[in-house]
Amino acid sequence: MLIAYEDNHIIIVSKRSGEIVQGDKTGDTPLAETVKVYLKEAYAKPGNVFLGVVHRLDRPVWGLVVFAKTSKALSRLNNMFRDGDVHKTYWAITRNAPQAQEGELTNWLVRNEKQNKSYAYEHEVPYSKRAVLRYRIIGHSDNYYLWEIQLLTGRHHQIRCQLANIGCPIKGDLKYGAKRSNPDGSICLLSRRVEFIHPVSQLPVSVTAPLPDDKLWQVLCLTGD
Repeated sequence: MLIAYEDNHIIIVSKRSGEIVQGDKTGDTPLAETVKVYLKEAYAKPGNVFLGVVHRLDRPVWGLVVFAKTSKALSRLNNMFRDGDVHKTYWAITRNAPQAQEGELTNWLVRNEKQNKSYAYEHEVPYSKRAVLRYRIIGHSDNYYLWEIQLLTGRHHQIRCQLANIGCPIKGDLKYGAKRSNPDGSICLLSRRVEFIHPVSQLPVSVTAPLPDDKLWQVLCLTGD
């Protein structure tokens, strides 16, 4: 487990692909439990350890996950995520290039619970939620493109779905149209940076995740801004 940031109220962990944030039907140990064990051992805490899950990342995604260590921080962070006061930057790799090097995508997404998949529409339809992101291409090689994405809404599989909708599925993402999987089961999507005003101290917080240990990420970043 890699801790990217920690203070008395917040801990931010850089998640590896394959880890789940919260428990699910697989029964695999979730990241939240691993963090609890760390807090209990590091601070010799008796009894149950408090840890609030503020948001989630899909299992095959890499990058930053924010947890609250106190109930005060949890309540305030929940409000901040809901109100868009936490700014999240993602990096993604695709084989295809968008028509424009930068832009904004707006769709209405419908989540299919049974398939665990979202579908994008160009106009509002029943049960849909508006999804907006901004992107720019920040690096490329002969075969791949590196995207920087700012999420303006937080919808189920939003980046994966919206990029696939314009013919640019994320590398390794079979669910959304990639031609082949990555050897490690990951998809090339990274929660790269989180920025917010600390809910207790009121000081600015900016945390950046390390790159996945993969040559393609390293090569594309050398070509980027």
